[in-house]
Amino acid sequence: MAARKKAANRYYSGPPSDHFDGTLFFNPGGRMPGRFVDLLKWQFNGQRAKWPTTSASPFPQARPAAKVEGAELTVTMVGHSTLLIQTAGLNILTDPVWSQRTSPFSFAGPRRVNPPGIAFADLPPIDLVLVSHNHYDHLDLATLKQLKASHHPLVVTPLGNDVLIGEAVPGMRLSAYDWGDRVDLGDGVFVHIEPAHHWSARGARDRRMALWAGFVIETPGGNIYFAGDTGFHDGINYRLMAAKHGGFRFAILPIGAYEPRWFMAPQHQNPEEAVQGMKLCDAVFAAGCHWGTFQLTDEPMDEPVRKLAEALDAEDIPRERFRALRPGEIWRVP
Repeated sequence: MAARKKAANRYYSGPPSDHFDGTLFFNPGGRMPGRFVDLLKWQFNGQRAKWPTTSASPFPQARPAAKVEGAELTVTMVGHSTLLIQTAGLNILTDPVWSQRTSPFSFAGPRRVNPPGIAFADLPPIDLVLVSHNHYDHLDLATLKQLKASHHPLVVTPLGNDVLIGEAVPGMRLSAYDWGDRVDLGDGVFVHIEPAHHWSARGARDRRMALWAGFVIETPGGNIYFAGDTGFHDGINYRLMAAKHGGFRFAILPIGAYEPRWFMAPQHQNPEEAVQGMKLCDAVFAAGCHWGTFQLTDEPMDEPVRKLAEALDAEDIPRERFRALRPGEIWRVP
């Protein structure tokens, strides 16, 4: 009986590489995402913590400055993995999601428990959007349509995601890149597309057809690392970042959506691993993201904050160096 032929990649075609087999992307030396039977085992384990329906942030919705010039760096938390980075006269959004749900459906799926930390109408002019991969809690087409209509930013994303976005948001300024590529934004600012240990899918038939990534923003005021969505992967990518970029003024690292570990470890690091990642990539300051807005996994809503504090104390790292940011919180990074 002939071997079953792989489905063609609907988003990307290119030569094989150390993370692309000619059809699908993969994590070199890493672990594949769980099988469907594993997903069912997790979904029916009965260990899902109950989150509140609403959980207001202690911070009011922020009204950011129009620009932050020079080496100054201001970071504002919107929610989950959406942050506004302002430095060198640029306004940059990471994985922008203003929708109420992270789902293919408007009536079902993970629902936002707190409003965005910046009202969409209060955004400053957005120059650049970084989209790390195509999961619904990171690539939100409704928000990208709004951004295109109101700001017309450049979207930088890993290979394949440009096709998905371009089909849904015609006319959007899109650039797609592979791991190791660099984008010159001018005035000494560059964006590097870097490895993450994750996967991609919008549905059951496009798993690993688009690439996932983290980003390094190289600026005159110092390097900024947005790790995207990632498993710890023995710290391999963190060591690579330190060796390649020589450390970071600031890092944005995921700290939530990590339980149960037997299922989530390949794709989502926990707070203890995030602290190790901060050390390994040599970041002076770090912000914790990917927690407290959408319930994706089993842990209680406030557990990542408690676990982060415990991990920092265990490593004798001052808590003010690694903060679990809440919607509306503004950090003027030293």
